[in-house]
Amino acid sequence: MKCPYCGSARTRVIDTTRGEGSIRRRRVCKQCQRRFSTLERAILASPLVVKRDGHREEFDRDKLLSGLRIACARRPVSADDLERLVDRIETHIRQLGRAEVSSRVIGDRMIEELKTLDPVSYIRYAIVYLGLEDLDAVRGEIDRLLAERNQ
Repeated sequence: MKCPYCGSARTRVIDTTRGEGSIRRRRVCKQCQRRFSTLERAILASPLVVKRDGHREEFDRDKLLSGLRIACARRPVSADDLERLVDRIETHIRQLGRAEVSSRVIGDRMIEELKTLDPVSYIRYAIVYLGLEDLDAVRGEIDRLLAERNQ
């Protein structure tokens, strides 16, 4: 692994953390002594995502992460939390073992994960995903969320 600061190939691993589907390694450069992290993820065959209109596209982890970042903007949700959430969703759809997965399956899983991570981000995402078109619909979803939380 080359150092991103000085380009030296003389680096060593000082710490390894295993996550869901990935390995994070903390490294130090032997030449410039700067530290950096790398993330290793196995390259597996991704299922095709079947959209509402019937067209198919390759599963795109970055697209999920982008949508989550928008929903969680200016919220107390760390980048690591978002990475772990996407890891769980990606693991779930791979465990289904299908060549094609409905975008609805991915969206439903994402909305359930967001509900436990951050309720405000959940509402932001739900407005678009569930098609909440007026204030009454948004209020109804908030009331449902509060009722679930109080149980």
